[in-house]
Amino acid sequence: MAGIKDVARRAGVSTATVSRALRAMQHVNPETRAKIEAAAAELNYTLNTLKNHEPKRANSVGIIAPYISRWYFAKVIQGAEQVLQEAGLDLLVYNINKSEDRNRIFKDEYLRGRIDALISIAVPLDEVEFQSILDLNIPTALVGTSDKRVSSVRIDDVAGARVATQHLVNQGHKRIGLIGGMSNDPYKFPVPRDRRTGFLQVLEESGIEFDPMHEVIGDFQAATAAQAMGELLARRNRPTAIFCESDEMAIGAIQAIKKHGLKVPDDISIVGFDNHEMAEYFDLTTIEQPVQLMGEMAAWSIMERLRKPNAEPHSLVLPTTLVVRNSTRRLSPNEA
Repeated sequence: MAGIKDVARRAGVSTATVSRALRAMQHVNPETRAKIEAAAAELNYTLNTLKNHEPKRANSVGIIAPYISRWYFAKVIQGAEQVLQEAGLDLLVYNINKSEDRNRIFKDEYLRGRIDALISIAVPLDEVEFQSILDLNIPTALVGTSDKRVSSVRIDDVAGARVATQHLVNQGHKRIGLIGGMSNDPYKFPVPRDRRTGFLQVLEESGIEFDPMHEVIGDFQAATAAQAMGELLARRNRPTAIFCESDEMAIGAIQAIKKHGLKVPDDISIVGFDNHEMAEYFDLTTIEQPVQLMGEMAAWSIMERLRKPNAEPHSLVLPTTLVVRNSTRRLSPNEA
């Protein structure tokens, strides 16, 4: 009697794809599904033979992330962990910062049988990597990125950056600098690009010409941003305001400004992004994003899929909010 491997070989797909197709699950395009059903019919392979192949529950959920200790990732993990522990599920965290770890996860099927569901935090995946996740045939949720084939939870980084930049423009600032980006980004994170896009959009719409000399790289870390801010202060015609793509970079910028004998916001206004726990201590105006809630909602999403395997994936875009504190001020007409 033909088995699932025979069907997979005949259809030219993986056994996991055969399993999904014959159980009428998601993530199989119509052409592939038809090819698998035809192969199964030719080999007289029926759905009943699949019943003995259902995997045993591992009672655990995996999280993959490029960083574990950085604030954003730690908060997402904290939110997911809270929900999953209340549901009696274990949490397994996999750091894929190194290429060998990434290969182990995506190429060596390391996760198969170890987890019942997966949450991916801000990991841009190529199609081969994404297909390897789909082939696990488990509920999957993305945080910070999106793909219509699985559930996702994210914010609109372009919109958030627009609000931050518009706040500075409304305060009368025209020489506005930017601290953001990553100098060596092997993952091609969309966040730096999207926040920079929102920033530049508002400047263009406001008729403000952006000076490339007012942009420096902070690598999303306070120490690096402090050094970058020092470089920015040494350049000609320094900005009257800075948009930092994260609060940690904003905090580093504030520390550098003070070190150079200047004051925030008297000499330079600063806006961050995140509403980090330290933002209030530094009296930082910032864009608040519900990071922990994104982790919670991702966990709720995969738990729903565990209960209802055929439920449609959904994409959620959570709102951001401008939190105005005292790191920004309005310029007088003669200062603008």
